[in-house]
Amino acid sequence: MNEYKICIREMPEDERPRERLLKYGPEALSSSELLAIILRTGSRKENVINMCSRIFSEYSLKQLSQANVSKLTQIHGIGSAKAAQIAAVFELARKLEGFTDEPKRKIRSPADVYSLLYPKMREHKRERLVALLLDTKNHVLREEVISIGSLNANIVHPREVFKAALIESCASVILSHNHPSGDPTPSREDIAVTEKLAEGGKLLGIDVLDHVVIGDGRYVSLKDEGYVR
Repeated sequence: MNEYKICIREMPEDERPRERLLKYGPEALSSSELLAIILRTGSRKENVINMCSRIFSEYSLKQLSQANVSKLTQIHGIGSAKAAQIAAVFELARKLEGFTDEPKRKIRSPADVYSLLYPKMREHKRERLVALLLDTKNHVLREEVISIGSLNANIVHPREVFKAALIESCASVILSHNHPSGDPTPSREDIAVTEKLAEGGKLLGIDVLDHVVIGDGRYVSLKDEGYVR
């Protein structure tokens, strides 16, 4: 019998991913075995273990985590249901990265902003401007997505930022956006947007404390660079 047609239930128990997980724990399994447990079934021509091994021979774990549902369905043997399962697992992992046991996350430095937002921003293919709305002790009251797309001082209007800030009655805001290129060096547009929003905040009595630009594993604080005073 062709090995690709062997059903999981026909395999020895100590070779089945689920049984191995129950016996040895999830850390003992390979990425393809863990994915096989999530997907559960393969196709008529290929069992789920072989399918998942093939997938990881073609894609790295990072590439798979960054693929959207449409891209995932282009993988041989992956339909919309399996694509949804894969996408859901990676989204849960991203949510866990940003999870904190604290009732409210306190921002003490640009590094805290990066730690909070990088897991949510790193895979976006377009620039996304987020405002962290803070109370008087710099606890995060809310995250607000202000705009999606290239930052432009003529597009990002102060009212979009401070509307949410006023509703939340926050004391201050910290801005952050991602650079899909991976290079967090601030552009002239980034600096212009920051200066415009900082001026708007002063008129309303809401301080713009910083603007953190997030790249691939790196960040730049416009406050540290001297653009936020």
